[in-house]
Amino acid sequence: MEDRSKLADWILDQVADAVIYANHSGAIIRWNRASTALFGYSAEEALDQSIDLIIPEHLRTAHWSGFEAAMTRGALKLQGRPTLTRALDKSGRKLYVEMTFAIVKDAESEVLGAVAVARGVTDRVERERAASHSS
Repeated sequence: MEDRSKLADWILDQVADAVIYANHSGAIIRWNRASTALFGYSAEEALDQSIDLIIPEHLRTAHWSGFEAAMTRGALKLQGRPTLTRALDKSGRKLYVEMTFAIVKDAESEVLGAVAVARGVTDRVERERAASHSS
């Protein structure tokens, strides 16, 4: 059987959704190909950067408050439920993304960071809003 860590890398790089892992201080440690497709930053550009890279300025205070609380408690308020939020791509364009989050812990239940799985839904949200305004 192939090396399991290689298999994990291949899986993450081939899934359709963006997968972003940030350590406990909010630095991007894992950025898959779908993250590049969604946000426009290559892995080289994103790795070791703050996750502020994709968070609109007006959401950063709320994000960091929630992130720090989750890192301290080792639990999330949303508990894996998808949430619709805004994000920024490399060009500065605001996107709608549906995200789920999970806390990542080691074998001793020590909090290492958080993983987000994101799917771009800008087109869908804009179509729904246009349809609701034309009704």
